[in-house]
Amino acid sequence: MAKRRRRRRRNSQLMAVLVVLLLVLVVGAAGVITAYIKKYTPSDARMALKDYYQIQDESDVVLILQDKISENRGKLADGMVYVPYEVVTGTLGGRFYWDEESQKMLYTTSEEILELEPESSSYVCNQENQEKEYKIVREIDGERYLALDFLEEYMQIQGTTYEKPARTVITYQWGTAKTLTAREDTVVRYQGGIKSPILCDVKAGDSLTLLEELENWSRVMTKDGLDGYVEKKHMDKPQETALVYEGSYEENYTSLTRDHKINLAWHQVTSEAANETFEDAVKDAAGVNVISPTWFSITGNEGTISSLASADYVSKAHAKGMEVWGLIDNFNENISTLETLSARTSRAHIIEKLLQEAQRVGLDGINVDFEALTEEEVPHFIQFLRELSITCRTNNLVLSIDNPVPQYTAFYNRKEQGIIGDYVIIMGYDEHTVGSPEAGSVASLPFVEEGIRLTLEEVPAEKVINGVPFYTRLWTEANNGTVSSKVMGMEEASQYTSEKGMDVYWNKEVSQNYGELQTENGLERIWLEDEKSLEAKLQLIKEYELAGCAAWKLGFERADVWPVISQYLQ
Repeated sequence: MAKRRRRRRRNSQLMAVLVVLLLVLVVGAAGVITAYIKKYTPSDARMALKDYYQIQDESDVVLILQDKISENRGKLADGMVYVPYEVVTGTLGGRFYWDEESQKMLYTTSEEILELEPESSSYVCNQENQEKEYKIVREIDGERYLALDFLEEYMQIQGTTYEKPARTVITYQWGTAKTLTAREDTVVRYQGGIKSPILCDVKAGDSLTLLEELENWSRVMTKDGLDGYVEKKHMDKPQETALVYEGSYEENYTSLTRDHKINLAWHQVTSEAANETFEDAVKDAAGVNVISPTWFSITGNEGTISSLASADYVSKAHAKGMEVWGLIDNFNENISTLETLSARTSRAHIIEKLLQEAQRVGLDGINVDFEALTEEEVPHFIQFLRELSITCRTNNLVLSIDNPVPQYTAFYNRKEQGIIGDYVIIMGYDEHTVGSPEAGSVASLPFVEEGIRLTLEEVPAEKVINGVPFYTRLWTEANNGTVSSKVMGMEEASQYTSEKGMDVYWNKEVSQNYGELQTENGLERIWLEDEKSLEAKLQLIKEYELAGCAAWKLGFERADVWPVISQYLQ
């Protein structure tokens, strides 16, 4: 009996242990399953869009520009969406300009300047089948804003506004975009991961703009302006979708571009007596159909200019079949380009005097050569060109604008220049110039080609003229480490290398003849501009189907260059 009792007791204890172990296993398994479910079950938590957009002021309107959420906010006033002036003129590229002198917002068309007074000028629109009058320009908290409805009348943009919270999606770039279509219902999440909060639902068939592809997720933009992530498994493959502008605004800028290639030569004229050198300067210039004498300079911040224009010069040029495009520059060191161009009265004075001189001597065009512009000056420069373009267009004067290569001056707004002007001229030289820390070519072929390629991203080829140099620089790398240079024309440079016995050879990397010579003063180096280097540049003009060639300057060339240029500008 005792043995049986002990056996039963042991069995009971064993059973208890087994039960405990089983419970531990069950609990452990449940924990594992729970953790697994928790790990792989998508979160259904939703992010409040007010938090997503970080809205603090109820009058703010979130701006989604194309497919980017802007740091700048619009304003909602009297039921109208207003866009900050800096967004309109910056990102959107609007043709609006705040004139500090008159305290008015200007909008320049191809024929006139509209003057808009803040809080005064109004516009009537048809909203929900009802006419509504609203202010075009508003000043809110010291900042200027323009009404979106008005912008849509004068720009190729389209905006759609959504509520809760207030946000406006503005499309301003037309062409194509990569899109994804939902294969089934899904959601857009704040970040790439199923635990990230949900921003919005997506229905099967909905289209989203593709911003970035990751391994299992795609970053997208919804049509109502949410930048988030969707799982790839729910989406079809990316495709190109056309973005078609359906508004009514059309650019109406006409151009005075010629139906032939431009073969322009700049003629440096520094005195009235220098006009008499015209015949000698062009005696070998066969094929030149435009000559641009350096006749005009700004002489005062109030817009006064000096003039060396000569009717006799123009008459002689016309007799040789040449048009005359008078050049105006901003080279006077005592003049502030910023102060001059930022004042409407000064701009108007320059334009008035140019027109008077153009009519007096019979000019065919104006060539604007404002150099060393800063980012602060460029908006005023562009407005000057807009206003000048009206006068030129009205009076049948060709407007051409000189620009350095875009490599270091992307802020010059060449796109707008190409719209309002007739020709945009690339000054495809000064790759290395006075003050350069090291010796180098004035215009190596890769440098020239890059300038052309970048310009063509903003300006149509039929308006682009490439400028070439007739000069080179003889560089001296002194024994004390200093670097200096001297400008030489083609013939002078050729004679110098010959007289000094320089070993000259063709450098394929720059497409120029290169020579060097060790002297007692240091190492002399030269990258020659000659018929062969010029032909390489002209081949680019032909390859990219540009509008022509411009050469700086008459007097630096050899007679043999003119047949080479003419050959490529037929």
